[in-house]
Amino acid sequence: IFAQKLGEQIGDLTIEKGGPIIMVQVENEYGSYGEDKPYVSAIRDIIRDSGFDKVTLFQCDWSSNFTKNGLDDLVWTMNFGTGANIENEFKKLGELRPESPQMCSEFWSGWFDKWGGRHETRGSKEMVGGLKEMLDKGISFSLYMTHGGTSWGHWAGANSPGFSPDVTSYDYDAPINEAGQVTPKYMELREMLAGYSDKKLPSIPKEFPVINVPKIQFTEVAPLFENLPSPHASMDIQTMEALNQGWGSILYRTKTPAVPTQSVLTITDAHDFAQVFINGKLIGSIDRRNHEKTMLLPAMKEGDQLDILVEAMGRINFGRAIKDFKGITEKVELSYTMNTGSQVTVNLKNWQIYTLSDSYQVQKNMKYVPLKDQKVPGCYRATFNLKKTGDTFLNLETWGKGQVYVNGHAIGRFWKIGPQQTLYMPGCWLKKGENEIIVQDIVGPQETVVEGLSKPIIDKLNVDAPNTHRKEGQTLNLAGETPCKAGEFAPGNGWQEVRFDQPVTGRYVCIEALNSHNNREYACIAEWYMLNDKGQRISREPWTVAYADDEDISSGNKTADKIFDLQESTYWSTNKDVKFPHYIVLDLGAEQTLGGFQYLPRVEQGAPESIKGYTIYVKSQPFKF
Repeated sequence: IFAQKLGEQIGDLTIEKGGPIIMVQVENEYGSYGEDKPYVSAIRDIIRDSGFDKVTLFQCDWSSNFTKNGLDDLVWTMNFGTGANIENEFKKLGELRPESPQMCSEFWSGWFDKWGGRHETRGSKEMVGGLKEMLDKGISFSLYMTHGGTSWGHWAGANSPGFSPDVTSYDYDAPINEAGQVTPKYMELREMLAGYSDKKLPSIPKEFPVINVPKIQFTEVAPLFENLPSPHASMDIQTMEALNQGWGSILYRTKTPAVPTQSVLTITDAHDFAQVFINGKLIGSIDRRNHEKTMLLPAMKEGDQLDILVEAMGRINFGRAIKDFKGITEKVELSYTMNTGSQVTVNLKNWQIYTLSDSYQVQKNMKYVPLKDQKVPGCYRATFNLKKTGDTFLNLETWGKGQVYVNGHAIGRFWKIGPQQTLYMPGCWLKKGENEIIVQDIVGPQETVVEGLSKPIIDKLNVDAPNTHRKEGQTLNLAGETPCKAGEFAPGNGWQEVRFDQPVTGRYVCIEALNSHNNREYACIAEWYMLNDKGQRISREPWTVAYADDEDISSGNKTADKIFDLQESTYWSTNKDVKFPHYIVLDLGAEQTLGGFQYLPRVEQGAPESIKGYTIYVKSQPFKF
């Protein structure tokens, strides 16, 4: 029905009818999810039946997987990013369809930012150079993104495998930022494109005015625990979706049994950020990003009140994990040791569940009281006056975690950990005279003040320690371990597959890099798959990195989990001049029968810093450190 309605509204704007629509896309990167040509064929037929039967139809995917779902009667286009070896990206297409037009349907100018990671950037020289190469070779392209944007309200998503929620800003290191301001990258791009135009390029449009807003002191607060809606009674845990809730937060409340000693609370699973309270006192938090499931609780009396406040963050955007339920997905257990020494595990029941909407109307209609020294989870409200309006960037550095609403508009999510500390505030949503601002903070602020800045802050991390996969003083010990495979990778771009001499069983895989083809103390891996005994890729959803000897977090987010993040343009990298050998230890989540692996070096021309000599170890028990 959606496609039919779309056809009714814009079907007469295709090129054969004199309109601007020259092509219509059937599917987007379906190869990252699965292989199903009948499904893609059905989508194609729906598009045609909706009024797009004469315009050119195309589908896009990565150069490594586009044949999985490629249909004979559709144009095939490739998606890749800054720095990619462009000739290699189109090599397979040229072999299969030598007369086919070539197009990069998404040329990535940057990448998503995630909470707790550094702001992603891609070099302007590399971006402009790639676009120039395509122009010189007659390759069409679409720049993704030319203009950065904003994921308003709760709409920022998340990446997988693992769980990496995106920040509000979709700046994407684009040539034009989310406020419509041109960047030095834009000026380099414009200069290059001018050389391909027989006319003088038009002037750059005037930017929207930007204003500073003096510090806004908040005067009212609506404490969350004093503004709870009517609960749902349930014997068992229920997800948000089971209670017809799509976004926001959810509070699970029950009474505890008598627990005479310290106990372990296990939440299976908290999607996505859980805070645990006993009798109203915060005990700690569980963060899905870090694969956390447990925490210690103090001794409790029978009938103590246990509250678990779970905030839903972004839903996963792509891959097989897109079925991303929110809240607590299965159960909550308490485990402890009795005075007799016996072990007890209790599956907690009899829940009162409160669905907490993040809509503006709900926040506005809460019961507000004068703000004194409260710094609790809840909604904080203030008004501020403006003599003139303009774009600004609201600074949330003193706040905890939540969302912001200005004059009824949901501006987006914030989280003190960064890297994003400001939220883009369009001037068109501000008013001369009085304006209202509500900050919903599920953690509680350090200081209840907001100001509007003339420049954004999107690259400031406030974390205790970088998110790496090596504990202080930890060193892998392979003494006595027997490798299941050793050899050398071929130089150059493209996937390489290695099969073990015989299947091996284990849960933990150690990748040892011995040296590089560049003869430098520097190693990188873009993607890595393990194969089962039939040569099929096993799921990477449960994978975690148990150890990495070195990770470059100074020049970007080049951590070891990049080798299974479902993106060929990102990669794990050691720091320069850290001596070989280098190690990554993967925890597959469960014991597997393995028949080999697949390795992808960096996709840039020449596969820089690709590994030469390697050794692979597989164990059922964790490696020693």
